[in-house]
Amino acid sequence: MITKRFNVFVYVLMVLPFLAIQSFAELPSDVFSVQQRWAEVNYQMQGDAKVAGYEELIAQADQVTASHPDSAPAWIWSGIIKSSFAGVKGGLGALGFAKAAKRDLERAMELDANAMQGAAYTSLGVLYMNVPGWPVAFGDKDKAYELLAHALEMAPQDIDANYFMAEYYQKEKDYAQARHYLELAKNAPARVGREVADMGRHGEIDQQLLQLSNKK
Repeated sequence: MITKRFNVFVYVLMVLPFLAIQSFAELPSDVFSVQQRWAEVNYQMQGDAKVAGYEELIAQADQVTASHPDSAPAWIWSGIIKSSFAGVKGGLGALGFAKAAKRDLERAMELDANAMQGAAYTSLGVLYMNVPGWPVAFGDKDKAYELLAHALEMAPQDIDANYFMAEYYQKEKDYAQARHYLELAKNAPARVGREVADMGRHGEIDQQLLQLSNKK
């Protein structure tokens, strides 16, 4: 059971993240840079190139948080990047990056829980939803729902908040609710400066809707 749950966790983290409906103009230039680079690495690279891209991006994100220790968006993107790399890396080594991502996201929430319209809530909710539970890790379905629901309260039209709430309901086999949130995600407003990320996310939405087409 633990192995099965861990494999699901790895898959979801491969498409994790994300999130920032805050305008790119409001971000420090180096935070904006890692945001843009994340979309390129996550959606446009494969295989060894993707691994190398993430390794470089993690180092860059660590430099950004060192330069902006009081910037919640910097810590959010550091968490997103480490979460995503956990999925690419796979195996037990992924848990170390997932736990590091959790720490970064919690740090962001300590600084400003409302930053990027609650993006840290969505990112952290996804981690709680997909990592194994105790004693392997910190996964908690109830905590995941609490975080994802709060993210949607803060940003009801956000493409990522809706997409991952759909993911939650799909895991619960509530396919009607999953389709509902996927449709909301599909019709979410475009994000300025996030064209690559939006294109990648829409591809994932279409894939999930197709998979749900035969489920009741």
